[in-house]
Amino acid sequence: MMADHFVVALAGNPNVGKSTIFNSLTGLNQHTGNWPGKTVANARGKYRHKDKSFILVDIPGTYSLMASSVEETVARDFICFGEPDVTVVVADATCLERNLNLVLQTLEITGNVVVCVNLLDEAERKEIKIDLKVLQARLGVPVVGVSARSGRGLNQLMETVYRAALPGNVSRPLAVDYEGVIEEAVRMVEPEVRRTVQNKINSRWAALKLVEGDHSIIKSLRDIMGFDLINDAILANRLATARKFLQENNCDSDVMRDSIVSTIVSLAEEIAREAVISENQKFNSRDRKIDSILTSRRYGLPAMITLLGLVFWLTVTGANYPSEVIAGFLFWIEERLTEFFQWAGSPPWLHGLLVEGMYRTLAWVVSVMLPPMAIFFPLFTILEDLGYLPRVAFNMDNFFKKAHAHGKQALTMCMGFGCNAAGIIGCRIIDSPRERLIATITNNFVPCNGRFPALIAISTIFVGGTVPGIPNSVVSTCVLMSVIILGVFMTLLISRILSATILKGLPSSFILELPPYRKPQIGRILVRSVFDRTLFVLGRAACIAAPAGMAIWVMANITIGGVSLLGHGAGFLQPFALLLGLDGYILMAFILGFPANEIVIPIIIMSYVSTGSLVELDSLEALRQLLISHGWTWLTAVCVMLFSLMHFPCGTTLWTIKKETQSWKWTLISFLVPTLTGITVCFIVAQTVRMLGLG
Repeated sequence: MMADHFVVALAGNPNVGKSTIFNSLTGLNQHTGNWPGKTVANARGKYRHKDKSFILVDIPGTYSLMASSVEETVARDFICFGEPDVTVVVADATCLERNLNLVLQTLEITGNVVVCVNLLDEAERKEIKIDLKVLQARLGVPVVGVSARSGRGLNQLMETVYRAALPGNVSRPLAVDYEGVIEEAVRMVEPEVRRTVQNKINSRWAALKLVEGDHSIIKSLRDIMGFDLINDAILANRLATARKFLQENNCDSDVMRDSIVSTIVSLAEEIAREAVISENQKFNSRDRKIDSILTSRRYGLPAMITLLGLVFWLTVTGANYPSEVIAGFLFWIEERLTEFFQWAGSPPWLHGLLVEGMYRTLAWVVSVMLPPMAIFFPLFTILEDLGYLPRVAFNMDNFFKKAHAHGKQALTMCMGFGCNAAGIIGCRIIDSPRERLIATITNNFVPCNGRFPALIAISTIFVGGTVPGIPNSVVSTCVLMSVIILGVFMTLLISRILSATILKGLPSSFILELPPYRKPQIGRILVRSVFDRTLFVLGRAACIAAPAGMAIWVMANITIGGVSLLGHGAGFLQPFALLLGLDGYILMAFILGFPANEIVIPIIIMSYVSTGSLVELDSLEALRQLLISHGWTWLTAVCVMLFSLMHFPCGTTLWTIKKETQSWKWTLISFLVPTLTGITVCFIVAQTVRMLGLG
């Protein structure tokens, strides 16, 4: 009797287009990343073929199944214990030899494998030909060639997977033969392993892992399958005999592991020589020429700063007009809502709570956030699609190594530009728990999208236009880039301090693949950046801003002794705020903006105009006049920008930290470290400027 559905595992190295295949088959917008481990949790989707349901599971991209990292363990355990009917291993046609290592390791675990050779269009462009028939004959399992970005070959892939999943399908996967001593040791152990695991997993492979000394497989067998191999006396005795035999033949666990790896690599090279025909030996020359500039010691960092500066300049210059249009439309709706409440005869407090509090705050957040995100995210996604972000990590790796942190932290920083919560989740790509915590604690030094509008507005009002002969947008962009660079510097500095104190240790090594440069798919970029990023972040902000707006309205309208609760809070904070170059209302706004950074500036405005609700300002000049009339100077603007860069994470980010670390201790530290850093930096700047008589 056939099952109601088939489970298909989708495996492969990073950057082979695995998530593109997942998207194309399931219709889900699973995010496609250009670095290892972007999908650490298994993403699932459904598709139908020949009236049969398939559950497609996108497991983490990994180079190996030897379980030396989080990704490898998750991928291996699903293939072993997730009971997929078929495992599809996606390989890159432009570098098949390297990808065959994972294919051969998968064949050792299960014979229900379909090899999907993707990126055939890229291979053709580089004059590389793959003989799929030879490859299939050597591997002993079905092989399908596809170009996932254009959809070519996907129907054939689904048909092949369908046939492979049918009961009675028999494949003869290639068996890897190891050195004689290793094979003899495996033969000693395998019968007892087969008895213990009851044919639920490949007993030869499990025996190999036990002899090799892979403790993670013992843990997985116990936790997932309930097999306690350690306490099996007969198996333990056989295992001791096998290891003694290996030692007598000068083959300890390290030598055995090296031998296993070299055997697989040699076999992959042999198969690739037979199946791959390269008619152009210089097919990578263009990529190497570009990398000679973008990853060079001399030009790499300047090129990175220039590209990011261009992205920010386009964001600054392009966001103003759309923001005004959206604000005009949303506040026009507010007028209609006000007319409706007047018509309905509702009490003033209800109109104030729902319209002046909730709706007006929501309208401000949408009008201020949406335009910059709609520009920034697509531009940033283009850099990602081009394959540039791994080059950023490559350029920054040496700096993070000197800070005793992990080079992949540069990638989590890039994710933080959109949303710090996303950056925290991205820290999963870092294998070392110590270095993962460092990246988590310092991720907030990268300004997220919620802080960009305030930084852009303040830099434009108080700095832009102050340099004669230089356009406002250029000066504002330079200020914004300076803030970003300061954030990176503080990330490195605090990472070094953490690694020397509460998180002592040396940086670990890692493999970072530089994928080939690829032509961005503009349509896919727009869909992904708008739906996966812009609307997702905007929706999260809106859900937080609406109730926060009501709470702020209540605080601004409930008075004690003629002074609002907001005023009492600001008065209490005033002495401390002055030490930091701020005032009580500014500090109060940061505290009340804990649910969402986007509402900090609206709270400041509401506090200053003393209306008990947010007001609509016609232009940045009107905002400038309001701030100056309440004592703002260039020093105030600088300290606000510094504290915006360095203060506690928003509520969503802190909750994400708690879920990722499973610890209130590290969540509290993640709150305190940036906050204390911001207080210290603002105090030093404010007091230094005042002592010099400059502010």
